[in-house]
Amino acid sequence: MPQWVNRLNTIMAKWLWWVVLLGVIASLPVVYAREQTEQSANEVAIVMDYRDLLQVSNTQVDPRRFVEEQIGLLKDAGVNGMVVFESTLEELSWAGEVNVYNATQAALLEGRVSPPDDNGTYVVFNRPEHEATFRPIIEWAFRHHGAEVTSWSVKGQAGVRISMGYDDAILRPMQPNPLAIKSLSEAGFLVIPRLSDRFDPFDQTEVARWLDSYQELGIDRIVFDGEAVTGFADDDEKHKGITFFAGELKEHGIGVAIFENLRIPQKGMSKLANLLGYNAIRAHSVSEAEMSVIKKPVLEDRLVLAVKDRNIRLLYLNAITVRDSTKGQVTHPLQNIVDVLKGEKDDDGNTVSVGVVKQLHDFGFEIGSPKAFQIEHAPAEMALRGVAMLGAIALVALTIGLFLPSLLVPSLVAGAVGGAGLYVLSSTLMVQALALMAGIAAPTAAVVLLVKRIRVLRDSGEDRKMSSLHRLGGALLLFVRTTILSLAAVPFVVALLNHISYSLVLQQFRGVSALHLVPIGLVALYVFLYGSGNTVIGNARKILSMPLTVLWIAGVGVLAVVGYYYLSRTGNSGQVTGIEKEFRSLMENTFGVRPRIKEFMFGHPLFFAGIFIALRYRWGMVLLVVGTIAQLSMVDTFAHIHTPLLLSFIRVLLGLGIGLLLGFVAIAVWQVLERLWQRWGKKVLGDAGQ
Repeated sequence: MPQWVNRLNTIMAKWLWWVVLLGVIASLPVVYAREQTEQSANEVAIVMDYRDLLQVSNTQVDPRRFVEEQIGLLKDAGVNGMVVFESTLEELSWAGEVNVYNATQAALLEGRVSPPDDNGTYVVFNRPEHEATFRPIIEWAFRHHGAEVTSWSVKGQAGVRISMGYDDAILRPMQPNPLAIKSLSEAGFLVIPRLSDRFDPFDQTEVARWLDSYQELGIDRIVFDGEAVTGFADDDEKHKGITFFAGELKEHGIGVAIFENLRIPQKGMSKLANLLGYNAIRAHSVSEAEMSVIKKPVLEDRLVLAVKDRNIRLLYLNAITVRDSTKGQVTHPLQNIVDVLKGEKDDDGNTVSVGVVKQLHDFGFEIGSPKAFQIEHAPAEMALRGVAMLGAIALVALTIGLFLPSLLVPSLVAGAVGGAGLYVLSSTLMVQALALMAGIAAPTAAVVLLVKRIRVLRDSGEDRKMSSLHRLGGALLLFVRTTILSLAAVPFVVALLNHISYSLVLQQFRGVSALHLVPIGLVALYVFLYGSGNTVIGNARKILSMPLTVLWIAGVGVLAVVGYYYLSRTGNSGQVTGIEKEFRSLMENTFGVRPRIKEFMFGHPLFFAGIFIALRYRWGMVLLVVGTIAQLSMVDTFAHIHTPLLLSFIRVLLGLGIGLLLGFVAIAVWQVLERLWQRWGKKVLGDAGQ
């Protein structure tokens, strides 16, 4: 490469680091605005599935009294809301409003033989005073479902006949029970209707009537049941349903709740939330199956962490009856729910758990009516984000220049031009790609620059002049410098992805696996192929010409297994063992915020000790390669946009603090082993060789 190109790249690199710094500074007001947004809504609703409560009551001697008692106990424990599904004939029968019969059963009631061609469903209204409410609901719903509804009575009790098979009819949705909604609302509960997309075609007039009644009762939030939101349709012509529904919700002051961790996200939710101006909150559900087996301490931790760690504002509790053959009876988890929310004491009066409500209060949350985040923006935010984008592009170009200096300027130009073009075509794709590249670039550049600095010290002979204490101080300074540079990616990631749709997980940071692998691979590439007084190609040939032994094959196999396990733990679906869950719980209870295990127990101590060792021994570079895990993990912590920003900062600082302490311990152990080796090890090997 011509000397003038090298000089240009050197000068350009110095200026680009100033551009990176400018980008970081420009990002800080945007970071602060996001933190303010996350502090704007601290009320949490704890809601119970009312349908489940009715279903459990159906196994009791006096269902109505059971429901009243359980509602009182749940409210006293902290449940402040009830979720009411779209009604079905089955649910109305659990509530005691109707009795539902097939054709044979209806014929027996009338003292006749059922005709073979009659497969209708017969409904009797149990409470005459409620007939005026439920008759029109049933008639409208089943006529909408394509079934004929006619009047029918038996033994003086009014009812209807539905021209639909019994098994089909009891599952068909109807308007949510208006009497139950009114009763629960008057009892002081937040009522959250759970609507579906199961009415086809979508009836705008009927839905508007439902929303009118909700507004009269002060209902301000709904959730959805099924695969899609109300009004959704795959037919492009019918997409107007969501637009109409969103308009009605806005007019009635009603927002939505979005369930996290659904196997398949509900269709149309992203568009609906956007049309609502993101009047949306996140909801966490504990399913019926989970609730029947989950242990109380686990459930308590799960609910608290959902609110504190993932910006959940709606805790959704379910219940189901279980046939317990061991006890010889039917059981349900409602008492467990009360214990978990309210707290529990043993027979001696000692506190077993303080309860979810108390813990949430201690962390600054209150049980109430949850509100959507009040979105805050930094002054001139678009301009600041533009500067941040330029800083991120400069950071990526500098990282490329560390490996291929001749591409420093071309990569900068290509990044700026390509980024601008991609922003025009898809701004979302552009900021996601740039956030990922900045997240990869910062820890990569930080560790590569560390390796270069250590090599300069060794080549100059300064490493041999260092005392152990001097080497420890140098390792600490290099660790701090590297960590600061790695964290330079954080303001870029936060600023680039500063949109409420990421906090609601309607959009996500993409490329988690790449972020966890690429920096390690690039650092390893630099350590093994760059330097050592040879060219990259020369070093590559040297490595490739090494004899392939069984030990090498075994090492590659072990590395593959470790890599697979490492990747299996990344992302929101990462797998952890039972022992680790217990350890995580211990850390959470000890510090209030759980630092990442791979950072404070593995990555940071190994990285710190690796710097100390590498200042004297060349093989210590291998420890830096592995320790890069902690550097990139810090960036990844902030890539979880649904986690509160302040909590992420605390988590990273705790990981660094504990990791450094363990690193000092590791270095002390190494020093002892090194001296023992110098005193006894060489002598033992020498004696053995004679």
